[in-house]
Parts: sequence; C-alpha cells; structure tokens
Amino acid sequence: MASETNIHSETARFISSMLRNNFGKGPSSVYVTIKPPFFTAHIRGFIAPMEKILLRQKEYQRVLETRDLLMQELKQEIILELWKKSGLDVKHLYADWDLEKESGTIFGILLVDGEKEEDSFWPEELSKGEFIEGIDRASVLVQKKPGSTEAYWLNDRTILVRRKEILVPIEKELIKNGVIEDLKLSKRPLERRALKEVQLETALKRNISEYFVDWNFDKDEGFIVLILKKDPVQEDKKQ
Repeated sequence: MASETNIHSETARFISSMLRNNFGKGPSSVYVTIKPPFFTAHIRGFIAPMEKILLRQKEYQRVLETRDLLMQELKQEIILELWKKSGLDVKHLYADWDLEKESGTIFGILLVDGEKEEDSFWPEELSKGEFIEGIDRASVLVQKKPGSTEAYWLNDRTILVRRKEILVPIEKELIKNGVIEDLKLSKRPLERRALKEVQLETALKRNISEYFVDWNFDKDEGFIVLILKKDPVQEDKKQ
C-alpha cells in the first residue's frame, strides 16, 4: 500500500512541478488515479498569470491552443519522466482543460503485460448499458455512432470512456490535410454540449461537475473523462 501511495504522490508532484515550470504557475491540487491500463490526473486551481490577462480579453481559443501546442511539445518528456519518477509506462498521453473552472485533466493509457485490460468495475446499482447508450447518443449528435464504446469506473468520482471508429469522412480529410488543432478546438465544445444534452446524470444517479475530451486521430479513437460530484449518500455514511 505504501508503494502505491508513493506512486500516486510522486506522479502528482511531478505533474504539479511540470506545469509550474512551463506555465509559470502550478495548480492548487493534483489528484491522481491509477487503474491499469489507465491513469488520470485531475488538476484544480490552474490558470497562469498571462492566461488570466488573455481570458479577461475573451481570448479563450488562444489559451487553449497554446496549452495544446505546449503539451504536444512536452509529451515525450512527460512520458519519460513519469517512467523515471513513478514507474508508469505510458503508451499514449492526453489532456484537456476547463478554463472557467480553472481545472483540467492529464490522462493516459499504460502499457501493461500483454496490453490486457482489467475487467471494468461498475456499481451494481447503476446501468452501464444505459450510460453507454447515452454516450452513443451524444456521439451521434456530433459525428456518428462509435464502432465500439467502453466505459471504465476508475473511482467514485472518475469515469473514463473510450470510443473507437468515431470520425466522419470530412474529419478524416481535415486530419489528412493537417488541420488537427482547429478540429480539436471546434470539436471540444460540441462534444461537451452533446454530453450535457443527453443527460448522463440520469443513468449515473449522480451530478457531473466536469467534462473532458481528447482524441487519438491516428487510431480513430476518442476519450471522455467525467468528474462526478461527491456522492451525498457516501458523505453521509462518513459522518
């Protein structure tokens, strides 16, 4: 248990330091979840001084584009340092941000033995099928129904969704022509609005506080990370 705790704390410490060194200000907190083959780092209280100036001028797209470009530049360094400091063998790395809430998530797929994924735990009282149907409806609103959709309950407040075969022909052509950053910046708000419209909270019987999305265009995959609000029932049990 101590070793697992150290991995979580070392990962959180590195991500906080990396953001501070490259953006001029670190986050107020980083909460790490590791459940092979995935890990997530939920980042809170993260807006750099220069970004605050741009946001006051309504330059939201510029801030997001700068973050995307910087994360892309740092990706291989981050993957290497996560291996050195935490022993996490990261195969693919992703990130998304919620500027209004000053939060974000960095998440990744870990290389595990045989690349075999663990069985996905899902609470018995919740319908996983109903939840996935909601995700598929949201996908149809923006692009098309995925070839496959998998949902992973990483912990009581974090759900990761992996969708395959989601791109439509026009998106594939834009990617082929190198119009990747503009496509991401356009798809993100559309995806979030669609996820809210299909009312996933009904299937989860929980409120969702944050929605994060990112893609692996080369593999025609899309990822969603949902951060749930605290379960009031569980909070009552603790008291």
